[in-house]
Amino acid sequence: MATDTPTTPPAASTARSAELFERARGVIPGGVNSPVRAFKSVGGAPRFMVRGEGPRLYDADGNSYIDYIGSWGPLILGHAHPQVTAAIAEALARGTSFGCPTELEIEMAELVCEAVASVEVVRMVNSGTEAAMSILRLARGATGREKIIKMDGGYHGHADSLLVQAGSGVATLGLPDSPGVTGGTTADTITVPYNDLASVEGAFGEHDGQIAAIIIEPIAGNMGCVPPAEGYLQGLRDLTSKHGALLIFDEVMTGFRVGFGGAQTLYGVKPDLTMFGKVIGGGLPVGAYGGRRDLMEQIAPAGPIYQAGTLSGNPIAMTAGLATLRILRDGGAGDGGAGSVYEALEASGAALAAGLAEAALEAGIEIYQTRVGSMSGMFFQSGPVGDFASAKLSDTDRYAKFFHGMLAEGVYFAPSQFEAAFISAAHAESDIEQTIAAARKVMKTM
Repeated sequence: MATDTPTTPPAASTARSAELFERARGVIPGGVNSPVRAFKSVGGAPRFMVRGEGPRLYDADGNSYIDYIGSWGPLILGHAHPQVTAAIAEALARGTSFGCPTELEIEMAELVCEAVASVEVVRMVNSGTEAAMSILRLARGATGREKIIKMDGGYHGHADSLLVQAGSGVATLGLPDSPGVTGGTTADTITVPYNDLASVEGAFGEHDGQIAAIIIEPIAGNMGCVPPAEGYLQGLRDLTSKHGALLIFDEVMTGFRVGFGGAQTLYGVKPDLTMFGKVIGGGLPVGAYGGRRDLMEQIAPAGPIYQAGTLSGNPIAMTAGLATLRILRDGGAGDGGAGSVYEALEASGAALAAGLAEAALEAGIEIYQTRVGSMSGMFFQSGPVGDFASAKLSDTDRYAKFFHGMLAEGVYFAPSQFEAAFISAAHAESDIEQTIAAARKVMKTM
């Protein structure tokens, strides 16, 4: 790792980032290739990054930031982990893409199936959106039903049928759905509040025999981090089983993040189908979906439900993902035994949450925090937050002040109240302490 990591706030200049943003707006919609990067909900211009190392990002003006985005979750080991980058370099020398099967794809599938008890067969794709689109096609094809249930504020990528009452970037932009999404496309999508079993039971009663599946983030991560209420996920499992529907867990964010077996292992609930992404690509673009053998073998060419992807199972992405998952499985680079990565992440997450709570108390500011392991949320309200409606009660103007204040102190949280924060294994105790000290300073000015 580099030895030049600064311990002081970044330089004040952001001129180069501003110049790049203006240039980008001439050739890229809004100047960004994903909406939440634009700082639209917090104001100002985004920072353009040139390098990441360990827990830090470095921008085009030479500023350094302790990073709590981690590329929106994938970088559980931190930026440019030496074992991951070495594996990528070795694979790159063999070629970038073949359009033919490789043993790497088998190794990845075997590792996922070994780690996640509900997954017997898995198909690799290129993004979480692609996984969501494919998994719903499978659910509808396998059940012969057309309707699906999703949660208010649940985000499963930007496929048309799922861009209804979505959270995250859509909530940030103030759009309950999107122009260009037709009424016909969304007619079979039923939305209900998260953490509300009665509303799900009501939907099944109203649409008896028509619902193919429930799709849900077992820990919501796109309305901020909102954990499931006790018994909620098991209740969904019971209802889907009772009504002949499938239960789909979107573990793109939580898979291998909140524990090696994902949220379903953490909570002891077994879905029929699961989506993955982020961590399984080790920072490279990837997605996957898998589940019961009888369902997955209905996917072409084994079965009649079509899905394909030219770059699916890309050898570079598979290599990065395998390197990452093997480190997580083995507990780190031989530095503490099995489980040591997740134990360290839990300790860091707890320390950061406690420090932020103290900083808010000292400043007389009400916050409500949520956390599962290394994934967390902080809402500027008294709480509790258990669904999208309660999350939206947060003071987003105050969050914007907090965000910019922390940015000026060299700490990079998500530029949206409705995004989760992520700690990596590369965050040292000193990084957490520096973050807490910055929060104390910033909150006193708010």
